[in-house]
Amino acid sequence: MKKRRIFFIKKLRLFIAIMLIASTAAGATGCSETAQARDLMDGVSSNRVDGKRADSAFIGSMADFSIELFKMSIANDENSLISPLSVTLALAMTANGADNETLAQMERLLGGGIPLDELNEYLYSYAGGLPSTTRSKLNIANSIWFRDDGGSLSVEESFLQRNADYYGASAYKAAFDSQTLSDINNWVKTNTDGMIDKILEEVSADHIMYLINTVMFDAEWERAYSKESVMIGDFTDITGAVRSVEFMHSTESRYLDDGMATGFIKPYANDGYSFAALLPNEGVPIGAYIESLTGEGFLNTLQNAQHATVYASMPKFEYEYEIRMNDALISLGIPDAFDWEKADFSKMAVVPGYNIWIEFVQHKTFISVDELGTKGGAATLVVIPSGGGMPPTDTKTVRLDRPFVYAIIDNATNLPVFIGTLMTRG
Repeated sequence: MKKRRIFFIKKLRLFIAIMLIASTAAGATGCSETAQARDLMDGVSSNRVDGKRADSAFIGSMADFSIELFKMSIANDENSLISPLSVTLALAMTANGADNETLAQMERLLGGGIPLDELNEYLYSYAGGLPSTTRSKLNIANSIWFRDDGGSLSVEESFLQRNADYYGASAYKAAFDSQTLSDINNWVKTNTDGMIDKILEEVSADHIMYLINTVMFDAEWERAYSKESVMIGDFTDITGAVRSVEFMHSTESRYLDDGMATGFIKPYANDGYSFAALLPNEGVPIGAYIESLTGEGFLNTLQNAQHATVYASMPKFEYEYEIRMNDALISLGIPDAFDWEKADFSKMAVVPGYNIWIEFVQHKTFISVDELGTKGGAATLVVIPSGGGMPPTDTKTVRLDRPFVYAIIDNATNLPVFIGTLMTRG
């Protein structure tokens, strides 16, 4: 799918920026360099919440949203990558400021109809329970930035409280000048370990709020590739061009076959996450394969992995991806949030004379896969203007030498933290 751009230019004055990805707990609040910003959470401390353990209803709705968003967000002839976790957390934080039909649409999209109060509890427990160790790190940080404008912006305390309770969001009041721009981008760069160095190009005079989430993933393979296992080979890209690239060769023990594609699962250290790859069968175009994917099918494929010896070959790769998600999210069911007349974010803030709506949702990602492991970062920016198994029994071979789908999955649920396509390797 071609990336699309939708720009709504209205002199409505409220701007929220939400979320980068790869994660500790949703309650983590990454470090920031904000010497000139005043802590707006003074007097707003996080309350103890119970949370709700992920069950089949939550996992199923998350899988459906992840796969449908992935299908709507890829570029037909380019490498693509999104973090469904990042987008989910960004939109869930935003939803805490929504009401009436706008809220109902966001609940249907994010939770398959799960009420927001329950979704907050699910996400608190899920994100907070995602493992993070020395060799497999996942860090999430959230922050909200408000313009110090003399008091015309009235932010709802309940909005701040819920985001503090469930998402560990810190909040700052700042001048929204060049120093604020530097502070915000430094915060983003710090919390993604330098993988995403900025989320904002400028602080506009029409912006009065930014809500930002960062996610950072950095994991070593359970078994790193040796120097001898890396060899030059041919990769045929989406255009049919053949390129010489470095392939990493290994023997894995879990084989994937969903009838249209085969693949393998390669674990990261400490058993928290795995890399899953799916190569469409010869004669199956990758576009047609992606279109066939469903959340339920994706989970079933991973859950039904066969125990087998898999001779796996994978190219080393590294790239960035950026997409504006308006069209995808509108098509998936939240049109009112993007409509300046219909949007209802009255539980977020009040700006006299203006309605609050989402101008655009920007998503940025980074991935690097090499002999030692994987690093990934994601950012989702929501802009609101003032407006154990059995021993191997079989032998399989999977060589990822043409376009394929891959995901970094949470082993406990098989949900994708990241999911993408490698179309070209040049």
